[in-house]
Formats: sequence, C-alpha cells, structure tokens
Amino acid sequence: MPKTWKPGDEKRFAREIKLNKPYYTVCKIATNLAPWEDAELYSEIVFTKRVPILGTPCTATGYDAETFLRLHGPVHDSPPRGMRNIADAARSVGAPLGDNYEGILDEAEIRGLEKLASQASNPRARRPIGSWRP
Repeated sequence: MPKTWKPGDEKRFAREIKLNKPYYTVCKIATNLAPWEDAELYSEIVFTKRVPILGTPCTATGYDAETFLRLHGPVHDSPPRGMRNIADAARSVGAPLGDNYEGILDEAEIRGLEKLASQASNPRARRPIGSWRP
C-alpha cells in the first residue's frame, strides 16, 4: 500500500524517506489559463543528500524534506494513479499532426484554414522596420 505524508508529519517524513528514491506530489493546474491541460498532474522530487549540520535529507539544490512537505502538501511514495507526470509531453488534441499525415481535408477544415489565413497580420499594416513607434 502506498504511503502518504501530509503537512504536520515533517519529522516522520524526514526519518522515513530514502535517498535517491523518487517521491511524488500533486500539482493543481489553472484550467482557466490552460483549458486543454488536465486539472491535476503529479510532480517528482528526489532527495539526493543530507544537510551537513542537521542530517535531514535534501534535494540537490538544498531543499530539505521538512520544508518541502510543509510547502507542497501531501507527498506520496508512488505515482498517483490516473495522473500524468508534469514533465511528460502534453496530449496533442489540437496540435499539428506531423509530416506523415495524409488525411483529406473536408470543406469545414478548409474554411477554417482560410479564415485563419485572412485574420493573420497584414504586412502593410505593420510598423516600419527599425521604428520604435507603432
């Protein structure tokens, strides 16, 4: 059964974690700014060394385990099920299809592409090169 440490369990978390083992936190994504993204993704953190004086585990950048748990919420020892890693590539729902796509464009797609092309910037309406005023 996966372990979970919540804020308030800082001392127990610092005692129980192992060095060079990944731990996971859940990140909430603002879907009003990125509507194509999942609402929650998980992030991975690895504690690689110990603080010289205190001996508590810390990351390679010096972020100790107790502070990390206090600031970033619950920490899991296994990846949360059904979530995507924040470092992985996003789903390509509305992205280009690549060079090897040989699909046939229907009338609605052609109209949409023509509309995008007509709404693009007009080269005559641009400011002159080297001018700082619009």
